[in-house]
Amino acid sequence: MSPEMMTMLVEGSTNAALGILTLVVGNWFSHWVAGMAGRFCTARKLEVSLTQFLSQMIRYVVLAAVVIAALQRMGIETTSLLALLGSAGLAVGLALQGSLTNFASGVMILFFRPFKVGDVISAGGETGGVVEIGLFAVTMHTPDNRKIIVGNSGIMGGNIVNYTALDNRRSTVEVGVGYGSDIGEIMTILEGAANRSDKVLSDPGVGVAFIDMGASSLNFAVHFWTTTQGTDWLEGMHNVRRAIYEDLNAAGVDIPYDQIVVHGIGPEAAAAK
Repeated sequence: MSPEMMTMLVEGSTNAALGILTLVVGNWFSHWVAGMAGRFCTARKLEVSLTQFLSQMIRYVVLAAVVIAALQRMGIETTSLLALLGSAGLAVGLALQGSLTNFASGVMILFFRPFKVGDVISAGGETGGVVEIGLFAVTMHTPDNRKIIVGNSGIMGGNIVNYTALDNRRSTVEVGVGYGSDIGEIMTILEGAANRSDKVLSDPGVGVAFIDMGASSLNFAVHFWTTTQGTDWLEGMHNVRRAIYEDLNAAGVDIPYDQIVVHGIGPEAAAAK
């Protein structure tokens, strides 16, 4: 064997060994970096889904760089390979444009955290309790026990109302009474009725306002606060409405309802026709 061939064989074997060593060490390094990223995200109390996604993304980015470095060490030209991968990535991106939009929106949801699992929200035209936040969709359960899956782009594409993000929530019950009623007496009755519910918070308390003189009634608004925990809000609304009706009825207060008066045609008008 000629010295030139011997030199090429030694160099090729050395490069192949160094390339394999680069792959082995790089694979270990990618796992280590992903673990460090996962621990960092956990310390920052990021969502589990976002933590897993970021750590895996970092691992694969490092691993891709390692593979390219190993191929170059082995003497393999990577320029055409990178161009091919770029073209394939562009084609896949165009084919999966909708899914990638949901994916990007999912990353934003997990990063900015406008809501969390267990919150009750209105988003994407739906209202329900959040049971799962994925990278592509959010799963909600409605009060009537329906399972709804909304794409993340639909969630981030509009307003998000989080009903349980804060500890307390204000509710309003409107009620009308007949003309001639004593306004001060009615406000006292309404305030006392609302305070009868154990779901109504004493702080900041109940507020009653005279809001309108309607076509057939004097209209009042009863404002009160409940916690956002469990069913406190729904029970509070039910209890306050029931207490208001019972107390107004016990006090003999007239609760009017809309009436429609139909005027018939009298005998004279009929004869004239």
